[in-house]
Amino acid sequence: MAERTIDRAAADTLRRARDAAAREGWSEAYRLLGRVDAACLGPDDRAAFADAAWWTSRIDESIVQRMRAYSGYVAAGAARRAGLMAWLLFYEHQLAGRTAVAAGWLRRARQQLHGEPECVEQCYLAWVDAEAAQERGAFDEAMAAAQRMAGIARRCGSPDLLAMSVQAQAGVLVAQGRVGDGLDLLDDAMCSAMAGELSSFFTGWVYCLGLQQSMACVDLERAAEWTDAAMRWCAAMPAENNYRGLCRVHRVEVLELRGSWPEALAEAERTCEELLPYERRMAAEAVYLVGQIQRRRGELAAAEQSYDRTHELGRDPQPGLALLRLAQGKADASATALRLAVANGAEAGGLERCRLLAAQVEVCLALGRTDEARTAAEGLQALARDWQRRCGSETTLLHASAAAASGAVAFAADDLDRALPLLRRALALWLELRVPYEAAQVRMTLAAADRAAGDDEGARMELRAAEQAFRQLGAVPDARRAAALLADVRRRSPGGLTEREIQVLRLVAAGRTNRAVAAELVISEHTVARHLNNIFAKLDVSSRAAATAYAYKHGLT
Repeated sequence: MAERTIDRAAADTLRRARDAAAREGWSEAYRLLGRVDAACLGPDDRAAFADAAWWTSRIDESIVQRMRAYSGYVAAGAARRAGLMAWLLFYEHQLAGRTAVAAGWLRRARQQLHGEPECVEQCYLAWVDAEAAQERGAFDEAMAAAQRMAGIARRCGSPDLLAMSVQAQAGVLVAQGRVGDGLDLLDDAMCSAMAGELSSFFTGWVYCLGLQQSMACVDLERAAEWTDAAMRWCAAMPAENNYRGLCRVHRVEVLELRGSWPEALAEAERTCEELLPYERRMAAEAVYLVGQIQRRRGELAAAEQSYDRTHELGRDPQPGLALLRLAQGKADASATALRLAVANGAEAGGLERCRLLAAQVEVCLALGRTDEARTAAEGLQALARDWQRRCGSETTLLHASAAAASGAVAFAADDLDRALPLLRRALALWLELRVPYEAAQVRMTLAAADRAAGDDEGARMELRAAEQAFRQLGAVPDARRAAALLADVRRRSPGGLTEREIQVLRLVAAGRTNRAVAAELVISEHTVARHLNNIFAKLDVSSRAAATAYAYKHGLT
């Protein structure tokens, strides 16, 4: 081989580079291979060089080395290896949006593998066939291709590609509307990764595709569980072998929803560093999520820059931009932009459409357009029902959004009997999902509904909880609004009395004994005595007579 024609030092460098690649020490492999004379590198070395460049986020160089490996394999008559290199080049160019170049490399992969005896490399072609048929809606054909991939992987003894074939079958089922069956199958592939049955490259790939599929199916619980599993895997791996930026986008999305905003921002920054300029569309998603956090923190100028950058990178910045315009006091412009976005996004996926409709409800209610808001809320309800039918179970995130929107519309229409149960259901679902910002937003609406129903104590509790959540998140404008409303509620109750304390005071002022008060309110006498002590302290009085006089003076009887 090549090392026979080079000096001993160069041969040693090449040997150490190969050892580093074999144990997946990609930074070391990249550094050492870069020191070897290019003429001394065989196609296997070029393929390892490409892998090392990819893992260290040098995508352009990875492609160059992969092409050189392909040429070397063709020259050596190694059709299977040449076919694999061509397929990987197809995949890289496809991710970068270079569809014509990608199609050329896919044709070359087919040419190299055509007529070869059954081999594991043919799994990749079956996978492409499955995805292409799925996109055409030819689901039987897609499933047949995915199962053909599974058969080849099983016979060739490749657990990596067998797991990928399971994911391909799960994708077909989801696209077919059999979401529950598809997600169950997806879990099987994810378990293969979690159990350490796969190589590092395919472990990351399976996690990445699984998270993407979970979020596309609006299954936050599943996405969060697998994100945690993926991050545990990452923590056990060398830093250079961790997720690439493309996969990290889904983690940023989960972190943003779960309220881990500082961590989400750090992950988004790393994502953009790794993806730009190779995969601009996915980088745009990370920039958009940064804008969402900035807007909620009250950093409106920074958020506007992020949304502008999102648009430059090819992603529609709605509904975040519309909500930013609302925060800037430009409600009419916000409503117009959202109306267009909702109309243009009629075919959008579940989570994307959910966010558009939820934002439209918020903006329309701010403008007093209750009928338009009701239409958007009904669209959310229909979306939730459709996904429940497809999944065979409740899709909690969609139902939480739908209940929150419908509850807000009912409250705006003064229908408290309908608003209160819907808002309480939405709050319960958001808390179950551990999505703190949306839960706190629902608490704000629920507090207003409680006040309208005469339950000032309930309103105080919701506002206190909302203010605390907003402060923990760093959502400064919302925290200030909650604090102002809380102060207003407290001012409405003379002496700062709670609703229960007012009930006790009214009965005491009517001449009831502690026992009678306890019987009427269905509480213990000890509790009545405790309430009276609190009342005396708040009103700065020392007797039942003085408390009664206060009640008459302030119209509490």
